[in-house]
Order: sequence, then structure tokens, then C-alpha cells
Amino acid sequence: MIPGPGETLTTADYHAAGEPFRIVDAGPMEGATVLDRRSWAETHLDELRRFLVNEPRGHAGMYGGFVVPPDDERGDLGVVFFHNDGFSTACGHGTIALVAWAVDEGIVDVPPGSDRLEVVVDVPSGRLPIVARIADGRTASVRFRNVSSYVSATGIEVDTSFGPVEAEMSFGGAFYASVAIDDLSVTVASKSVGDLIALGREVKVALAGHGSAVHPTDDRLSGCYGTILHETPGADPLHQRNVTIFADGQVDRSPCGSGTSARLALLHHHGSIGVGDAFHNEGIAGGVFVGHIESVSDDGAVVTTIEGSAHRHATSTFTLDPADALGLGFQLR
Repeated sequence: MIPGPGETLTTADYHAAGEPFRIVDAGPMEGATVLDRRSWAETHLDELRRFLVNEPRGHAGMYGGFVVPPDDERGDLGVVFFHNDGFSTACGHGTIALVAWAVDEGIVDVPPGSDRLEVVVDVPSGRLPIVARIADGRTASVRFRNVSSYVSATGIEVDTSFGPVEAEMSFGGAFYASVAIDDLSVTVASKSVGDLIALGREVKVALAGHGSAVHPTDDRLSGCYGTILHETPGADPLHQRNVTIFADGQVDRSPCGSGTSARLALLHHHGSIGVGDAFHNEGIAGGVFVGHIESVSDDGAVVTTIEGSAHRHATSTFTLDPADALGLGFQLR
């Protein structure tokens, strides 16, 4: 797994709305499903995750995915996501980047002259039907239909060093605590990153083990994955700006794809959005994901689509000098 003397490991590095995604083929993994393979990776591939995420090869904001087979013959690709603190169950920006990579590398066939490609990607939280828009031979955008998203709690009072806040818990492939920060002393901007990390961590710690973050059918999907700090910059309630603080204080540079689904569930719950309306979710780096609600079930859960784009920015070849005392690397925070 870790490159030995004279060996190298090559990755394809993309970003979606500024958030990195390092794509790696780590070889066969055990398990019948992608969720099973994630469980196997937690035990067997954590050193490789650290090797790829930690400095000097990565940084505290690094994100990536191990390419795996789909759950069955109806799927095209599978992916196990990883970040600075482990392995996640959902990742919208990574899904967008993975499909762009699959088109670029010819992993999926684009019919000659076609401007549209349908792809099915299996992720730990479930199966995602995807439409890639093709222009000039490359992927112009990727739209995925997420697993069912729903609200599990509202009105959760949390005391923080920034004052009391009200959190709402919703699921979009992972559980997110949403907190409106319009009336706080912080804003979704680079100048406030330190405060945003601190606030996001405080909320996540306060809600660790909270009953609203328990998945009804599979405990591997339970737990508050991150905190979405959001604000409305203008008069349009369907244009928001947000930052998701997840894992070990990791800052999502993108608007967070699975988090956008979680936000759509809350917006619908509060009567702020209807089926077919466009939600423009802006990330801290300025990129935008566009979300829609396709349908609503009798219990209020929503089926959403999220659209964005990804761009390749590097092909990286890594090695590990056996004499390097830093070994698998380090993180300064």
C-alpha cells in the first residue's frame, strides 16, 4: 500500500469549487458493498490515508477517494472517501470530481457527439444516479441525484463561546448540524476561518452522540459528521453562503454537496423552497453548487439533485524515502 523503496504511487488531483479531491486506485478491498469496503479501509488503509493526506504530501484540508468497484453490475464506479480524520460516508464534491476524472480517463465511454452521459456511482451512503454534461470532449458539469435527505431535529440549543446558537440536524448522506450565523460576529469569509473552525468544532462536540444523528437502519451512517455554518447574503433566501466544518476541524472550500442536500431538506421543512426551485449554495472559496428538490415523500424526506463542476489541477507521483524520519507525515493542526 505505502510505496516501498523504488516504488511510487500516482494520484489524479482535482478540485470542485476549490475543494481538493485526490483520486487513488489502492487495489482490491474486501466487502460486498462500498459501505463494507469503507469499513475494511478503516482497518487496513488508514496508514495509506495518512500518507496521502498529511503534510508534506497533503494538508489539513486534503480530501480524496479510493476507486472501488460498484455494488453490482448496475453501477459504473464505486468510491471510498477519506479526509484528515478518517473515512466519510458521503461526499458530493468528490462525486462530482470522480465523474469528471472517469470521463477524462475514458473509464466511462462517452458516445461520439454526445453532450450528455449517464453514470451510476456507488458511495458508502448509497447509489447515486448521475448526469454529466459534456462540452468539447470534457465534463462541463456533473449533476447527481442524492440518497433521500431528511430533517431529524430542529431547535437544538447549543451554548458556544460565540454565544448561544440554535442548531438543526438533517441528513444528506451524512448527518449535519446547520447553524445560521447572520446575527453572530463571524461571517463566511477567509478572514473568519479561525473563528468558523472554532464554532464548528464546538457545535459538533456538543452534539456528539445526540439522538438526532442516529441513522434508522445502519449505525455506520450515524454521528454528526460536520457543522454547516450558513448565512443569507442578500434578499433571496434561496441564495445562501456556507462553510462546512467537519472531521478534525477540516474546512470544506466548496459549498459541500451532501451538505447542500441536507440544507435543502431543512429549507423544504421550513417552507422556503418547493419542488423544482433552484437553490444556489455558495462556498467560502466562491464556488457555487445548484441544488433542486425532485420529489417529496409522505414523511417529508426529499430527493435532491446537486450540480457543480470539477477541474484537474495535477497528476502527482509520491514516494516514501525509507530514511525519512517524518514517515507518514504530520499535521500542524
